[in-house]
Amino acid sequence: MVSIDAFSDIDIRVGKIVDVQDHEKARKPMYKLTVDFGAEIGKRTIIAGIKSFYSKDELLNKKVICVVNLDPKMIAGVESQGMLLAAGEIEKVAVLVPDKDMDEGSKIH
Repeated sequence: MVSIDAFSDIDIRVGKIVDVQDHEKARKPMYKLTVDFGAEIGKRTIIAGIKSFYSKDELLNKKVICVVNLDPKMIAGVESQGMLLAAGEIEKVAVLVPDKDMDEGSKIH
């Protein structure tokens, strides 16, 4: 079990995907995303293993839910500065999105 205090430490925000590139050096099908989290946080690079499930056009300008306060991680030579949240298994994956239009940087509670 995770305590409410531990969960509260996770900073989850709405971001808008403003650029989608293939991550050519990755072993698995991945995208290098540029996600805009608004004025407070700015734009971040996030590496996401969703290339098998989404085209670039499906992702561009999509508002998504991301964790923004993880330690950065190098993934095949590129620093990932957050985590895109998604549901699913090996054969079916769906990114989490707000069900209403929310501003970039809106905090998830």
